[in-house]
Order: sequence, then structure tokens, then C-alpha cells
Amino acid sequence: MPVPLTVNELYTSILGESSQAGRPCILIRLTGCNLRCRWCDSTFSFYGGVQRSVEELVNEVQQSGVNLVLITGGEPLLQPEAFTLIDRLIDEGYQVMVETNGAIDLAPLNPQAIAILDIKCPGSGESEKMKWENLHRLRPHDEVKFVLSDRQDYEWARQVIAEYDLTAHHEVLLSPAFGLLQPRQLAEWILADRLPVRLQLQIHKFIWEPGMRGV
Repeated sequence: MPVPLTVNELYTSILGESSQAGRPCILIRLTGCNLRCRWCDSTFSFYGGVQRSVEELVNEVQQSGVNLVLITGGEPLLQPEAFTLIDRLIDEGYQVMVETNGAIDLAPLNPQAIAILDIKCPGSGESEKMKWENLHRLRPHDEVKFVLSDRQDYEWARQVIAEYDLTAHHEVLLSPAFGLLQPRQLAEWILADRLPVRLQLQIHKFIWEPGMRGV
């Protein structure tokens, strides 16, 4: 018998991050996370939620009228049935993006899904838990994300980008940790180094007040 997924929330909104930012999407946030980043803005997703079957979730996506689906958390890939959900959505013709924290093996992920691999910088307090082999499992359409809290994080991320030659093969996103690093400061560092990355801001936080959702 299929195991239900524990879903923290599901809603239609404007995608706030990734190279697809600004597009309408349906967001499925699964409950639970194996990390505790110091700057996490989704701690509410660690607990709670309701159990939903894959079929129920696919049906709700079909009713949304939106073709882009974001699977996120917490850490969505902690729940094994998430891989089944991703497969089903792709089989139904949806574009599926999966935000994952870099500490879970990406090998089982459907090759058509777009992984957004969040590499945890030292400022997160969780960089020691990264599975670095995941960087060798990325496909050309996958994206790599760094959330930076200070200059030390920036320098660390720049070294990782160079070591793995990430910008030659993937879209690389640098985000300032909300409230800790000013976007202008990060923009100036990127420009000074001529770093071929994308500055990423969480545009949903500029559109809606905390606790509000898109329609």
C-alpha cells in the first residue's frame, strides 16, 4: 500500500527563486528537515502537516491550471514517496523543480526534474553535512544555490564554484541571507570579481507580507 506524504502546505504563487523566478507555480512544501541552518526562514516546515496521497496531490496540481511545480521543504527528499510524486508529475507533463539541501543523495531523482542544489555555506552551521558527490550527479539543466550571510560565506562559495567549475556547467545562484547580508553588498562583490553567477533575491518577500500567499 502506498505510503502517504506529509505535506506542510500547498498553494499557487509566483516563484520567488531560481532561474524561473517570476513565473506562476504551484508549491508543494513537504514536512521535515535533517538540517538546522542558522538563518532558516522555513522552520515552520520542520513539524506538522497533513498526510496526502500522491494521487490527491497530482489531482490538485491538475486543478491548479499551472504547469510549473516546485517541490520544497524543509527537505522534500527525506520522504521516499516524494520521488514517486515527482515521477508522476513529470509523466503528466509538468515541469518539476526540486529544492534540496545537498545532504540527501540525488541519485534516485528523475532525470527530467530540475534539481536546485542548495550548498550550505559555513554561516549556515551545516556545511559539514554536505554530500559532495551530489555535485557529480548534477545534470546540465540543474541549478546550484548558495545562501550567504557574510563575506566569509562569499569567499567560501567562490572557492567551491572554482573547484568544481560550476559556472561552466550549471546556473549558479547567490542569495543574501534575508536580514543578514544586504543585496547591494553582494552585488558589489559579484561585480568586483566579475563572477558569472546570478544574484538571486527572494522576490516573493517583496510581493507579499509575511504569512500571505499568492493567488
